[in-house]
Amino acid sequence: MRKKFFVRLTGDQVSELKEAINKQAGSNQMIRRAHILLAANVDGPNWNDQQIAEAYHCTCRTVENVRKRFVNRGFEATFRARRRTGRPKKLSGRQEAKIIALRLGDAPDGYSNWTLRLIAEKVVELEIADSISHEQVRKTLKKRLDSAKD
Repeated sequence: MRKKFFVRLTGDQVSELKEAINKQAGSNQMIRRAHILLAANVDGPNWNDQQIAEAYHCTCRTVENVRKRFVNRGFEATFRARRRTGRPKKLSGRQEAKIIALRLGDAPDGYSNWTLRLIAEKVVELEIADSISHEQVRKTLKKRLDSAKD
């Protein structure tokens, strides 16, 4: 497979990565990304993806993603990657209580039971929450049912 993204590290970046590896500073994923970047460096070892994946116990796709992120987003975004912001928003206790009460009420006309998608649509319709997925409804109901068993 031909590489599409090439890693070229500056001297400062190489020293920063080596320092992080030597100090074991940061998470395991951060250290692994440091190893991958150093090994993929065109001006350094310039290993292929397979060699890097075997050496650092990851997949070739991981190596490719790290290289791609480095080229598209830069050194800082790759090395010090933060958590993704796409996580679902937390519901307040009051919102969860309204969802549970909705679920315990009568199902809408034409339905014998509530479905998760129906609950999600009704929650938005009643403006209990701005938006909610059926999966978040499932997690909310499951969390409450599990705590009721204790």
